[in-house]
Amino acid sequence: MAKKKRHSRAEIASKLAQANGLATQGKLQSDIARTLGVSVMTLHRWRKAPPGAQPAPETGEPGQTRGGGDRINELQLENSRLRRLVTDLLLEKIKLEEAGGTFGQVNDSSLVKMGR
Repeated sequence: MAKKKRHSRAEIASKLAQANGLATQGKLQSDIARTLGVSVMTLHRWRKAPPGAQPAPETGEPGQTRGGGDRINELQLENSRLRRLVTDLLLEKIKLEEAGGTFGQVNDSSLVKMGR
């Protein structure tokens, strides 16, 4: 069994750039993967990885960031908002259940008393 090779982030970025170039030439995914020396699944996993997991090309501008952290912060904010919304809805449901009590509910014992 062959030993698995770990590719560095720089290698992954360069191979993805090379794969994109080959894809624009109309090459098949299997041919691209074979050319890069990786499996089709590895190539697919690299492409589907979040942008922050891959290094941004170095441009030399100090003000540029990767942008992956911004997306994570947005998702964390949305997650906390949704959690609060679910909590509020659960509290409202509990209040409505307590206020409603057994009103409008039919149980089997009342049907037996009526002779049904």
